[in-house]
Amino acid sequence: MRSRGGGLLRRRPAAAAIAALLVVAAVAVIVYRVLSPAEVLTPARADYPPPVSAATGVVGTLAAAPLIVDGRLRIYATTRQVRADQPVDARTRRTPYWSYRRWPAELIGIVASGTTVVSRWSDGDLVAQDARTGRIRWRADGPPPGHGYDGRRTGASVNYTPVGLILANGRSGRTVLVVIGGSGLRALDLADGEQLWRVDIDGACRAGALTTSGGQLATVDACAAPQTVEFHDVETGDLVRRWRPEDAGPELGLVPLGCGNGASNCPGMRTTSAGTSRGWLVDGDEPVPVPLLDPTEAVLDGDVALIPSGRELVARSVRDGSELWRRTGPEMARIVAVQPGRVHLLTDAHELITLNSMTGAERSSFPLTAGDEVVPWRPGFVYAADGFVAVERLAAAAPPDAADPQFYAAPQPVILAAT
Repeated sequence: MRSRGGGLLRRRPAAAAIAALLVVAAVAVIVYRVLSPAEVLTPARADYPPPVSAATGVVGTLAAAPLIVDGRLRIYATTRQVRADQPVDARTRRTPYWSYRRWPAELIGIVASGTTVVSRWSDGDLVAQDARTGRIRWRADGPPPGHGYDGRRTGASVNYTPVGLILANGRSGRTVLVVIGGSGLRALDLADGEQLWRVDIDGACRAGALTTSGGQLATVDACAAPQTVEFHDVETGDLVRRWRPEDAGPELGLVPLGCGNGASNCPGMRTTSAGTSRGWLVDGDEPVPVPLLDPTEAVLDGDVALIPSGRELVARSVRDGSELWRRTGPEMARIVAVQPGRVHLLTDAHELITLNSMTGAERSSFPLTAGDEVVPWRPGFVYAADGFVAVERLAAAAPPDAADPQFYAAPQPVILAAT
C-alpha cells in the first residue's frame, strides 16, 4: 500500500509489536494456569466395593505403600496427590477409584478412621474426604508443619508414620484428630472438622507424641529441663499432668506400643532415656509400669506382651505376667508387625509366619516372594491391617541417602500378602 506521496506505509513494526504482545499474553495465561494454586478432585464413578476375603499368600507387588481403609480400599500417597484403588487384593495398582491432587502444596501425612480419610498439606491445610466417594467432607486450617513431602517413591512414611497427625478416641466416644506443628497443638472433631481446642506453643519443643487408649495426648516437652511428658485430655485440651519416670535422665523419648496406625490410640508406650528403656501401660488415668515391655524388642497386642529372644518367642499377660505360650523356631525370626489378634514374624530366608497372638497357634506361613522373582532385600516399613501385611523391600546394602533406584530392591518395591 502506498501513501499519497507515493511512499510505502510503515505498518509492519506496529503489527509485530501487537503480535509480540499477544504472545506475551498467551504465555502469561499458560504460566498462570500452570503455576497458580490449584486442586483437582476426581470422585468415584463406580459403586463402593465390598470387603474382600483374599486367599492366604502373596497377593502381588506394588510401586507404592498402601493404607487399607475400611477393608475395601487402598490409599496411596505421592508428593502432591492422594489416590485410592480397589479391590484390596488386586495384584498390582489399579486405575484410581478416586483421586485428589493439590499444587503447589505437598502432602505431609494421611490418617483414616472408618470411612474418613484426612490428608495434611505443607501449607497447613487439612482436608477430610469420604472414602466411599472421594468427595470432600470438610477442610480446616492447621498449624504449618514446616516441611514438605518425605515419602520417597513409595509414600510409606506419609501413610504409616505421619508426622504431627494423630487420631484419638475420646472418653465420650468422639473421634479426635490431633495436629502438631510449628505454632503448637490443635484438636478437631473428625466428624465435621470443628476445632475443639488449641495450645499455642513452640512446636519445636515437642520431641515426641502419641495418643493413649485412655483418651490422652502424650507429648515430650523438649524445652523443659529436665524434659517431661505432658498429658492433655484429647477432647478438652486440659493439661492432666506433667510426668517423668523417676530414674530418667535429662532427655526423654517416647515409643508407641500396640497402637492403631502410626501413634494413635496406644495402650502402651516405652520411655527411653540415658540408654535405658521402660515400658508402661497408658490405657488408664496414669502410666502403669510394665517391666515386660522394657526390652526394645518387645511388642504389645492388647493385653499380650510378645518378647523375642534369639529363636524363641514368649507371650505373657501384661496384667499379671503369666506366660500364655512359648514358641521355639528352627531359625531366627523377628517380629515385623502386629495387628489385633495376629503377630507377624519374618525369617532371614524371607518366610512370613503369622501367629495367633493369644494362643501362639500358627495361622499361616509362606515365602514372601513374588512369583519367580529372586532379589536380595531387607525390610523397610512394614504395615499390617485387616489381615494383610505390606512390606517395603529395600536393597540389602543401600545406605539411607541412596537415590531411589539404588535404595529399593525392585521396581515394584512393596510386596503385599494376605495372612
